[in-house]
Amino acid sequence: MLQRYRAAALAALGLAAVCAATVTTLAVAQNKADAALDRVKAAVQKTLGADAPVKSVARTPIPGLFEVGVGGDIIYVDEKAKYVIVGGNLVDTKTRQSLTEASQSELNKIDFAKLPLDRAIKYVKGNGSRKVAVFSDPNCPYCKRFEETLKTSKLDNITVYTFLYPVLGPDSDAKSKAIWCAPNRLTAWHDWMLDKKLPPTPAATCNDDGVTQNVALGHRFNVTGTPTIILSDGRRLPGAVPAEALEKALATLK
Repeated sequence: MLQRYRAAALAALGLAAVCAATVTTLAVAQNKADAALDRVKAAVQKTLGADAPVKSVARTPIPGLFEVGVGGDIIYVDEKAKYVIVGGNLVDTKTRQSLTEASQSELNKIDFAKLPLDRAIKYVKGNGSRKVAVFSDPNCPYCKRFEETLKTSKLDNITVYTFLYPVLGPDSDAKSKAIWCAPNRLTAWHDWMLDKKLPPTPAATCNDDGVTQNVALGHRFNVTGTPTIILSDGRRLPGAVPAEALEKALATLK
C-alpha cells in the first residue's frame, strides 16, 4: 500500500520512470520520498507522544497532505504535523470510494492463521468451508442479533470461531467464564444468546484463563466494539452485519 502511494506521488511530481531516466535518478527520487515520509512520521510521533504509536505514513492524492495510521485509526496531517484531521473521510469523487476506509481496513487486518482458535467456541454450519472469527460479549445486544442471523438466515457452509470478549462489565465477565467452564461451551453459548438460558454455575476448579487471555488479545488487536467479525483474509467487519452483507464479503474470499 505504501509503495503504491509513493509511486503516485512520484508520478505527480514528474519523477516517475521514463525511457531516458537512469536507475540512479530513480533511486535518489525514492530516497527523497522516503525521507519526507520519515520526517512526517517523526513529527506526528512527537506531537502525539509515545502512547499513540505511528504504524504507517503515506502520501495522499492531495499535495502536502499525508495519511497516518495511528493505532487502528487513520488521521491526516501536513508535513510538519502542525495541523491534524481526526475522524475525517477522504473520498475520491470520481470513483465514489473512501480512501480512508480502504486504508483503515488494510491497517486493521489480522493474521487469521495466528489466531489462537483453541480459545474460541467453534460452530459449524453446513460443510464449514468458509471461516470467520468473532469477538463477542454475552451481554451485547448486537452480538445476540448476529447469533440470530447465523441461526435463521440462509448463510451456509461457514465455521464461526467465537472469542468470548467480556468488555461490558463484571456481569459479562462472569457469564463468559461460566460459558467457558460449561460442559458444552457451544450449547451454553447458544442457550444464553438465543434463548436467555443462563449457563450453569462453574466449578470452583475450572480454569477460566482463556477468557482473560481473549480480553488481552482483543486489546492487542484494538478491538473496540462487539461484535467484531474477522474474515479469513484478515479483514474486519464491525457490528451485527446483516446476512446479505456477510455473504457478499464471504464471496470475495479466495
